[in-house]
Amino acid sequence: MKDFFKYMFATITGIIITTILLFLLFFGIIGAMVAKTDKTVDVKDNSLLVIKLNQEIVDRASKNPMGNFDFMNFKPTSQLGLYDILKAIENAAQDENIRGIFIETEGIPAGAGTLEEIRMALVKFKESDKFIISYSDVYSQKSYYLSTVSDKILLNPEGAVEWIGLRGEVMFFKDALKKLGVEAQIIRHGKFKSAIEPFVLDKMSPENKEQTLTYMGSIWNHWVDGISEARNISADELNKLANNLTIRNAKSALEFGLVDSLVYKDQVIDMLKELTDTKAKKDINSVSLAQYTKVKPPVKHKGFIKDKIAVVYASGSIITGDGNEGSIASERFGRAIRNARRDSTVKAIVLRINWGGGSALASEVIWREVKLAKEVKPIIVSMGDVAASGGYYIAAPADYILANPTTITGSIGVFGMIPNFKEGMNKKLGITVDVVKTNKNADFGSVFRPLTAEERAIFQLGVEDVYSTFIGHVAEGRNITVEQVDEIGQGRVWSGANAMDINLIDEFGGLQRAIEIAAERAGLENYRIAELPKQADPFEALVKQLTGSAKANILKNELGDSYKHIERLKDIAASKGIMARIPYDIELY
Repeated sequence: MKDFFKYMFATITGIIITTILLFLLFFGIIGAMVAKTDKTVDVKDNSLLVIKLNQEIVDRASKNPMGNFDFMNFKPTSQLGLYDILKAIENAAQDENIRGIFIETEGIPAGAGTLEEIRMALVKFKESDKFIISYSDVYSQKSYYLSTVSDKILLNPEGAVEWIGLRGEVMFFKDALKKLGVEAQIIRHGKFKSAIEPFVLDKMSPENKEQTLTYMGSIWNHWVDGISEARNISADELNKLANNLTIRNAKSALEFGLVDSLVYKDQVIDMLKELTDTKAKKDINSVSLAQYTKVKPPVKHKGFIKDKIAVVYASGSIITGDGNEGSIASERFGRAIRNARRDSTVKAIVLRINWGGGSALASEVIWREVKLAKEVKPIIVSMGDVAASGGYYIAAPADYILANPTTITGSIGVFGMIPNFKEGMNKKLGITVDVVKTNKNADFGSVFRPLTAEERAIFQLGVEDVYSTFIGHVAEGRNITVEQVDEIGQGRVWSGANAMDINLIDEFGGLQRAIEIAAERAGLENYRIAELPKQADPFEALVKQLTGSAKANILKNELGDSYKHIERLKDIAASKGIMARIPYDIELY
């Protein structure tokens, strides 16, 4: 028996030691991988900056080393932060080691607003008299629009340029819900507030078609005008090419002037060697955009810079509570604005908004913090791809609002929805629900019975009250009447170009321009950027990732871009109360 316990304790001790060693080894491997990705980049003479944009582009890249870890292939993946991209392109224009930019991309995982900011940064880069060359086997409409800033657009001889126009497709669930015995009980304000249409209709309402065609047409016209100027092809001709499906292959793309040459990759490399003075048998010195974002720019000002501009990133669904880095949570986000307001070294705040809304209550909490901050220091809003509904709600108090012509904004309206599962539970599954209550209306809002006429009226009053508050905030912030806001509100979605015409924004511009204006209004020449909300400590985030989100990351890696639909369902499931959100996710192809 004595030997039994001796061997048992020895085995347990061995297991514990082995587990600890494996744990340390795992962290060592991860640390080495992460350290490798953060390795300082040495940019050689006559280098080429290579822009592929094949990684997810977000407003602010996560510092969590496991946030985008590919568990299936056991290697880290990375995101590209928009501000990092813009600064990298700006720095490349001044970097004597960078001879030019090579763009090689088919599809761009970013929205129209983000695309516009990158394109404008490339337009400004050309002022340095350095070259930009683009090449692809297939140009999507987004990648082609971006590539038209180039001095030369090159295409594989068997490749293609997609040129067909924009479309919007909405999926409707009315009949599916009917078959399941589920009734979507809707209360809304705004004839254009079409977020509820998929649940009660089988096609788009005339109002929804009108607003969709308006903002989509505005974005398309902006793209066409930009391409027309860059390629010296009339807008009428470009629309004719799209309407007639004229651009069917590489030869037609060349014939009608959309590209400059049909060449293979080896020929492109030879061309780039000439442009970079690289010998035929040598490799081109190149640096990827992801690598170049890690290159430290030249120091413009010596010594410690005390004054700061706080850039507060608002990306993700607007929800109540603390949330996480992927959401605009009222407590966490409100605290970030409050800290920036109280910090005497923060002289101005730039609020970067990139989402289509969420909880009306959470929007109100954040609105209050923005309004309080405005009373003591300049607040400038920079709108990304989407800043609509609740996104516009929190932007309304700002001193100045910027958006790109292709930004989606507006959607000033609210709605509420309570599902009624009674028929589905009863007739489909044979499940009934009974209730005992102390008061007449104790089961108000129950999903196991329909709303009464009285309850529906009360719910409608709540929606009307929130809408009234919403348009009041916009009227105050934009210095226009409530009646004027109501006329352009009603839940209607607008493009940035439309929004300029109706006084919802003040200027076309991106994040960098917003920072410039913030500095001007605060009277700053020397300043540094403080990014908020503060991201979690990398080690702390790593532990949290391992303990709570590994399964989600595996699923995300497997589903790829389709994972966003699961995230939307999680947002909806977590949402409570009256909503101020955009009708649906908007993606342009």
